[in-house]
Amino acid sequence: MEGHGRRITRVPLCCHILLLHLLSQLGETVAKVPAVIVFGDSSVDAGNNNFIPTIARSNFQPYGRDFLGGKATGRFCNGRIPTDFISEAFGVKPYVPAYLDPKYNISDFASGVTFASAATGYDNATSDVLSVIPLWKQLEYYKGYQKNLSAYLGESKAKETITEALHLMSLGTNDFLENYYTMPGRASQFTPEQYQTFLAGIAENFIRSLYDLGARKISLGGLPPMGCLPLERTTNIAGGNDCVARFNNIALEFNDKLKNLTIKLSHELPGIKLVFSNPYYIMLSIIKKPELYGFESTSVACCATGMFEMGYACSRGQMFSCTDATKYVFWDSFHPTEKTNSIVAKYVVLRVLYQFLQ
Repeated sequence: MEGHGRRITRVPLCCHILLLHLLSQLGETVAKVPAVIVFGDSSVDAGNNNFIPTIARSNFQPYGRDFLGGKATGRFCNGRIPTDFISEAFGVKPYVPAYLDPKYNISDFASGVTFASAATGYDNATSDVLSVIPLWKQLEYYKGYQKNLSAYLGESKAKETITEALHLMSLGTNDFLENYYTMPGRASQFTPEQYQTFLAGIAENFIRSLYDLGARKISLGGLPPMGCLPLERTTNIAGGNDCVARFNNIALEFNDKLKNLTIKLSHELPGIKLVFSNPYYIMLSIIKKPELYGFESTSVACCATGMFEMGYACSRGQMFSCTDATKYVFWDSFHPTEKTNSIVAKYVVLRVLYQFLQ
């Protein structure tokens, strides 16, 4: 599929399975990543928001209905999220636990942890909208985690774990859809392009902070085609409920800034292995040609009416939910289904993250 001058080469499913197997074997024998450490928003939050006072939660049915044991963990999905699949592909473990969940401790977190918080963003003003964990606080949690890791593994082993661990960042959508284009404030201070530059500056400072704390393997995640989220399509009445081109273009522009940032920092920070993981084109391919991936619905989600619900609204309207989420690209009006997450995660592993096993 072609989009904005770029081409997606479709890889047969059998090749995906073979390559994943080879990656797994490579991880076992060459440069196994000992831990997966995650920062970001609801795309990678495994339940941290369950333990803070916010309405941005999903620790209730029908969320998690396809997760192990049918448990609503706080993931904004019917099952697993991308970082769970990435962790599994690297041979670490099948899911990455939430740092604030009291049922886990440092023995669990030593091989992977997520500090992510649904509804957050790069901008502190974004996290303020629904009173969630800002990015700077996630970094403070990470510092505390490192101290606990040193006490658990010993300073030398802990330092080695941090150096070899895969650090994943996934956020930015909320900065635009929940903040800039919704709330008064940032739009009066910045043009869209200036706001992108402002956010990219925060991303750069965050990566530099991770580097200073010992991280060397870092993936900076890009934005999906956010104009194609069911919530945005539902409100695009004048556009025939099609994807909102303005938002997709913003995602493309911001992704270019993030990609350029990874190139810049790769030259400036000795020993860093920094990559840009772009979900945009694989997501757009799924949305535009769903039948090729086994999907039937792209414009509406599985949960409730599928047009505007997420979180508590999704729960209240669950009697209207679909019976088979594997036919849907989106689980709620803002978040993909487990099946979509699996496809995107495998794509990113095969196209980008495999470098961390070399």
